[in-house]
This record gives sequence, structure tokens and C-alpha cells, in this order.
Amino acid sequence: MGRVLWAVGGSLRTHARAGYGGRMRLEAVREQLSGYRAADATEASYVTRMLALTLAAQACQRSHFVPGHFTASAFVLSPDRRDLILIHHKKLGIWVQPGGHVEATDADLASAARREVAEEVGLGELDSLAKDGALFDVDIHTIPARKSEPAHEHFDARFAFVARTRDFTRTEEVADVRWVPLESVSEVTADESVLRAAKKLLAAARPHADGSVVDVH
Repeated sequence: MGRVLWAVGGSLRTHARAGYGGRMRLEAVREQLSGYRAADATEASYVTRMLALTLAAQACQRSHFVPGHFTASAFVLSPDRRDLILIHHKKLGIWVQPGGHVEATDADLASAARREVAEEVGLGELDSLAKDGALFDVDIHTIPARKSEPAHEHFDARFAFVARTRDFTRTEEVADVRWVPLESVSEVTADESVLRAAKKLLAAARPHADGSVVDVH
């Protein structure tokens, strides 16, 4: 079995249909984080804090505000792996990757990331960039207070995919969508976590001469 507990699919997804509970989900998240290789000290500190969050029974629920809750997002490459899809976030007003909250119907965090991509940009057919579907990146960022919610943090589990088509759909959930060349991401966004991921993708997403790709994790 690989590092990602739910990558084996069958048995765990069967549990999901039968009523996938918070405890089982968090055990899977804990195992996945334990197998993640942080790229630097910043990511290592995120992993430590995320592992601590898995001890909270409601850590995947959007109503868990102290210190926050898990979210899932996706860095989606074009079929030729040259461009990255970014959305203009309605509430935050910045260009970032698709993503959002975990729903009770999501089998796992990777499924949540896939669902968010489909809901926000209409891309439903995605191939995992990592051969075992492993985590690609992790990040913790602060969400400002709103009328019904206090300020809190999003503990974001991030996955990398390759889309089978460039034909996206801009849905009502986002202000704008565009494919951005990996080399030009810094011209569109100043978000450090997106720039960090773009650097990883530049190193990992391009195929070798023999057609193989770098295993991102």
C-alpha cells in the first residue's frame, strides 16, 4: 500500500458510501500528511500544525474555526503541461487555484479537490500528476472575518492534476478563469503559495525524453 491510504480505492470508498465518518477521514489525512515530504522549513511547519489539527474531531467541517479547518484545492495543468488554470476568487479578489471546503459527501481530500475543480471551472476529467495521487503541496492561510464567520485559518491540502481538455467553463462561483503559462504565473498573482507550487510544477510536470515524468512526491 502506498503512502496515501485512500489511493487503493476499493475498501475505503466502500466505507465512504456507507457513511464515511470524521474519524476515518482524519485517520486518512493523518497518514497522508505523515508520508508527505516537505519542500522546505515553511512547509514542514505547516505539516506539523496540520497533523495537530487532525486530533480535532470536527477538523474537516467549515464551522470549526479555532484555529480553522481543512480545505482542499487543485493545481491543474493543461493537457500539454505548459499552462496552469487559475481562478479570480470572488471574495478574496486574487488569482489562485480552484479549491474550497470539504463536504460530507467527499470520500477524501483528493475527491474534494476534484469536486471543486468541476464546480468552479467545469473540468471533470483529471489525471493525477503524482502516480499514487499523493499530496502535492500544503499551505495554511488566514481567512478574514465575515458577517457570519470569525477570522480563521484554512489548512489547505493541495493536489496536482493534468486536465484532458483545455475547454473550461467559468461558473458563477468564480469571477474569472484563465490558463496561465507556468513561466508567467508571477505576472498574474503575487500569492506566495501559488508561486511556490508553480516552481514545483515547472520542475515536475514536464516529461522527460523517454516520456516519463518526475514523481512529485
